Amino acid sequence: MSERVSISQAAAALREADKILIMTHHYPDGDTLGSGVALCRALHKLGKTARVECSDPIPEKYDYIFANLQETAWFEPEFICAVDIADTRLLGEKLSVYADGVSLCIDHHGSNTLYAQKLLLIPEYAATTMIITEVIRALDVEIDREIATAVYTGIATDTGCFKYSNTTSYTLRMAADMLDYGVDSEMINRTMFDIKSRARIELERLALDNMRFYLGDRCAIMCIMTDMIEKSGADEDDMEGLAPLPRQIEGVWVGVTMREKRDGTFKVSVRTGSHADASAICVLLGGGGHVQAAGCMIDGPVDKAIETMLGAVGKVIGE
Repeated sequence: MSERVSISQAAAALREADKILIMTHHYPDGDTLGSGVALCRALHKLGKTARVECSDPIPEKYDYIFANLQETAWFEPEFICAVDIADTRLLGEKLSVYADGVSLCIDHHGSNTLYAQKLLLIPEYAATTMIITEVIRALDVEIDREIATAVYTGIATDTGCFKYSNTTSYTLRMAADMLDYGVDSEMINRTMFDIKSRARIELERLALDNMRFYLGDRCAIMCIMTDMIEKSGADEDDMEGLAPLPRQIEGVWVGVTMREKRDGTFKVSVRTGSHADASAICVLLGGGGHVQAAGCMIDGPVDKAIETMLGAVGKVIGE
């Protein structure tokens, strides 16, 4: 069970620490990477030895976040901080060796499993980078354009470019603050939301052809199989942004994207509107997340996975 800490207490723990490993979740997105890099840059400004790690390769589209990030020689961590990681199962294979030794977790997922020694959790915030910003300010570190770029990326990606219901007036004010530091929002928004490779377009076409409707057409399930990925030539960078597609269809309450992994399991992303709780669905399957965006892992084969998924969705929406 974690000790819940405040912004100032988290900042104090980081101020007293050194040789800090910052862990991001596998299948990295803009919020976990933005949180990790923003915090790492701030710690470097304090003269701390710190590095950011992820179990999976970082998609090239995030290269700009890491630009000019100080390189640090490998060190044995004395303090481990997890950012935007609700459960140690999200660490991935490489970082799982640190699962039992997390000193501090900074997160915004209400489904956090309380695995860290200390936990700074603010589920009301749209992105973990918003919490990181407040920690950086509590550390009395001056935010610069590079830190602001990482923070803005996290906010923009976790709000769907400010379209999701988790976008509040405070979310917009913090994003505006980051623009005042010179963030190139046009570049970030285009890179994150508009630019698609030809392979991604082909994968999207195959995935949409594969979509099926259930529970009175209120649930749409889109399966992305390994042979579809191979046929399209898509890579990991092309996978982001597929999860919202099923939910965009008129009349759908629950949109499910199921991506087959090499071992036959499925990585599931659930998106909902106001009629259903995505986190409640995924918690039934050992996962979690937010009210309108959550995820889990389930076993295959595909027919069994769909049946399992429909069972959880049906319980939540009353079918």
